[in-house]
Amino acid sequence: MSELGATRRRREDAPEETRKERIDRELLELLNELRVALPGVQFLFAFLLIVPFQQTRDTLDDFHRDVYYVALLGAAVATGLLIAPAAQHRVLFRQKDKERLLRRSNRSALCGLIALVVAICASLLLVTDVLFSRGQAWLTAGGVAALLAYWWIAMPFWRRARTELDEPPAEHREQARHRS
Repeated sequence: MSELGATRRRREDAPEETRKERIDRELLELLNELRVALPGVQFLFAFLLIVPFQQTRDTLDDFHRDVYYVALLGAAVATGLLIAPAAQHRVLFRQKDKERLLRRSNRSALCGLIALVVAICASLLLVTDVLFSRGQAWLTAGGVAALLAYWWIAMPFWRRARTELDEPPAEHREQARHRS
């Protein structure tokens, strides 16, 4: 039986999971989520890397070059931050430090997503400005930035603030144990 299948069955059979099981599950979930994000950011990064070698680069003004630089830098930073959890997991394998790895990896993933928003919006700004107009480019990039900031960042944090913790603090668990 696969590790994931065993974890699912254990979680259905017993509503309580150990701290180690929770950390293992959360790390596995995080790494799986990053597998979804990485192809997109890598594709964007690859696209941005070939742009300077196209024939149109001589027609770009300083604004275009600056926006391109922001997009390229955002994609590079996003790629590095989104790959960091897997790289750290490999380097720190069997070091018995999964909880700290999970916390670092979570921060890295969140920062990577913010860098990805910057890269996506700067890329949109650049392409829309070249193809249409600067006003339309700013509206498009700003609209997408607002949409992504809401769906990727604001809404999840808002929901998190209004949802109970997965695991209550130790003092609450002690009080609950004494009541039973």
